[in-house]
Amino acid sequence: QVQLVESGGGLVQAGGSLRLSCAASGTIFKINAMGWYRQTPGNERELVAAITSGGNTNYADSVNGRFTISRDNAKNTVYLQMNSLKPEDTAVYYCNADIKPGILYGGRNYWGKGTLVTVSS
Repeated sequence: QVQLVESGGGLVQAGGSLRLSCAASGTIFKINAMGWYRQTPGNERELVAAITSGGNTNYADSVNGRFTISRDNAKNTVYLQMNSLKPEDTAVYYCNADIKPGILYGGRNYWGKGTLVTVSS
């Protein structure tokens, strides 16, 4: 079984920075794309940033230029460096990964439990 565990969330003042981490563990043959999503009460979960196994990245317009996604394949870990944080960035941030559990299996989608980021004004 595969588990994604996020860390790094917390309280920060507007203009500050946080770095989120997400480590994948379990039965893993290969990790394809990984990404970060966020969600606030009453709203749909939205994509924040994604990164392919080859290192190509994609960002939501609202965070482009402020956030940076990266990954360490040796550690099965994806990071989200968040700079110039704004109160509207406050949300629960979820790690997502497309993981191939075995050589004969296709990629499967997994979610972490989420980590809360609160940005005060």
